[in-house]
Amino acid sequence: MKATEQVKRAALNKTMDYLLEDPEPRLTKIMDMLDKVAPANLFPSQRAAFRTAIEQQNNWYQLITRVLDLNPALRDDMLKTFVVDANMMAWSKQEQMRDKYACNIPWAILMDPTSACNLHCTGCWAAEYGHQLNLTLDELDSIIHQGKELGTHVYIYTGGEPLVRKRDLMALCEQHPDCAFLSFTNATLIDEEFCQDMLRVKNFIPAISVEGFEEATDGRRGEGTYAKVGQAMRLLKQHGLPFGVSCCFTSANADSIASEEFFDWMIDQGALFAWIFTYMPVGVDAPVELMVRPEQREHLYRFVREMRGKKPLFTLDFQNDGEFVGGCIAGGRRYLHINAAGDVEPCVFAHYANANIREVSLLDALRSPLFMAYYEGQPFNDNLLRPCPFLENQGVLADMVEATGAHSTDLQKQESARELCDKCTRSVEQWAPVAERIWTDPTDPQYKLRHDPGQGMAETDKHKFERLGRERTAVEAKDENESAA
Repeated sequence: MKATEQVKRAALNKTMDYLLEDPEPRLTKIMDMLDKVAPANLFPSQRAAFRTAIEQQNNWYQLITRVLDLNPALRDDMLKTFVVDANMMAWSKQEQMRDKYACNIPWAILMDPTSACNLHCTGCWAAEYGHQLNLTLDELDSIIHQGKELGTHVYIYTGGEPLVRKRDLMALCEQHPDCAFLSFTNATLIDEEFCQDMLRVKNFIPAISVEGFEEATDGRRGEGTYAKVGQAMRLLKQHGLPFGVSCCFTSANADSIASEEFFDWMIDQGALFAWIFTYMPVGVDAPVELMVRPEQREHLYRFVREMRGKKPLFTLDFQNDGEFVGGCIAGGRRYLHINAAGDVEPCVFAHYANANIREVSLLDALRSPLFMAYYEGQPFNDNLLRPCPFLENQGVLADMVEATGAHSTDLQKQESARELCDKCTRSVEQWAPVAERIWTDPTDPQYKLRHDPGQGMAETDKHKFERLGRERTAVEAKDENESAA
């Protein structure tokens, strides 16, 4: 780290120390300080939302106080790592690297430490992968070192079940205290020892997979899973440890996930965040019938926005939130995925690659043909409610895979990108008119922002458009009288 960066980091950490000594009366002052030192383009809408939350003491303020009530043995160090190292210091360097190398640089890297999993969930490709493949501790460490050189300080473990390797994962937390680590987990391996490990390393947060209430969870994941998940949550809450929930939104559990009762349950269990992923039929044997219907997805769109105005829970609806992040975030634009065989994939749901981390550097993988196709093509649709190159845009992923000579990285049964895209044809056709209606609806709270072709874009996204001679078409402004009607 350069001397100027060390000075900036020390100043930010000192500011955080000042806040955390007496948080509630100092929150407004701290926002003033952050606005002075943070780049103008560093999450401006999020900073504005926090300021409003503090002033109004609304549900987001309640979420802030829930975070501040975490176990004091880890709270301060964890917040400094996540806020300062993983975001405020990291973002500006990522932006510099994006311009320097004219390619995507990720905010987060997802890695599969192992293909092993102790569950066999319907519709999950990891259940088919077997227990033979692993990234070694040295390989994981090398990826993190390479990522930090590019400004990436967030690492998220996927799988398989990552906690099969929890000893190695905790070792990496200790080796990289300037990084934030998260892990998707089925929670069945969370025990007292794991909680003590979290208190010791202070920079690790689990995201527990939950499919709704018991009938949905046990139906797809196996009898008794729901009870084990509840037991893990109670243990984490008892220790004052941070955790969130990860939900796969399917046609079967749509009513359970998109219910106020479920959100209240998550909050009561102690969850601080909820990540909702729309089901994708990835894998030869993935059941297409689990794909959500357009009316279910539209309900989720409206429901999540309603809950954000009411509940102290940080909720991300990855497919419907594309407009907040400029469309697709895969291909290294904000994240990439490295599987247990070392294949560097553009997306955790797109199992194709032409680079392997055991053969090339992380930067070379980001500049490989498939990743550059993502870079040049994003966003794949000017309607940012249609972000994905296969779930919402017919055949785009297959076109990129075929044009770049990428191969299937499926660890069990090969599925061509064209076959995956064909399975999504009906979904694409059904969602397109719904997305267009919502996108152009003048009564939607986001409507005015959709007039801006730079909506959700970082400065480097705009620089890319200039280099490529590309322009985005924003939604056309409607006459005020028409809007009122």
